[in-house]
Amino acid sequence: MHRNALEIVPVTPENAKEETFFCIKDILKPGFACKQSWFSKMYEEGLRLNILKGYNGEMLGFIEYVPASKAWRPVNAPSFMFIHCMYMAAKKNRNMGFGSELIQSCEREARSKKMDGVCVMTSKGAWIADRRIFEKNGYQQVDKRGRFELLSKKWNKTAPDPQLLDWTANLKHYQGWHLIYADQCPWHEKSAEALLHTAHDFDIDLKVTKISSDLEARSAPSGFGVFSLLHDGKLLEDHYISATRFRNILKKELKPA
Repeated sequence: MHRNALEIVPVTPENAKEETFFCIKDILKPGFACKQSWFSKMYEEGLRLNILKGYNGEMLGFIEYVPASKAWRPVNAPSFMFIHCMYMAAKKNRNMGFGSELIQSCEREARSKKMDGVCVMTSKGAWIADRRIFEKNGYQQVDKRGRFELLSKKWNKTAPDPQLLDWTANLKHYQGWHLIYADQCPWHEKSAEALLHTAHDFDIDLKVTKISSDLEARSAPSGFGVFSLLHDGKLLEDHYISATRFRNILKKELKPA
């Protein structure tokens, strides 16, 4: 695909139903309304979501980023832009420089706002970007905790490196069964409902809390920040799961010693 065929389309509260949020395209799904409400609020705080389109308007990928002081991940990087999510849809479109186009759109905005650089959390695990695309764009690892790495690209070399916050310090506060989630991901609402019904089937008192601010997300007891399933101070999952997966977890956790 020729570079001239590419177009970066910014999603706004006004055009969200027309452009969608890429990772959820059906505007009738409950998760879309949850994401739209969250997005509109965070747009006022500087959150941006760009969709990369190709020939005939085909959606190739997207990137979501926000000033790190408002990030919904456990990160401390006050003078940086932070990338929440980035994804290329089809394998045929990977390794063609399209992801770099999205990263550069974020970098341009960070520079325009006189920030010191951009940072992003990566992992080989689920629901978060792989580090290789960022390393190709000049990002370097500056911190690591568990399965998560923090990568950074800064143009102000005197600026302090971004840091990951210690989310494990908050685990002890969650005794019993807890599910903590946020609408930053549009699929969390469906997962939370499924997990709650499953907990009722097992006669488990699952306390469900929806995170309502970026500060709460940065203080959440998991690296992903916006989804945490816990039991007696132990993190069981840090990304959304199905009811079937939760049933298997319950059977294991409730098995007599």
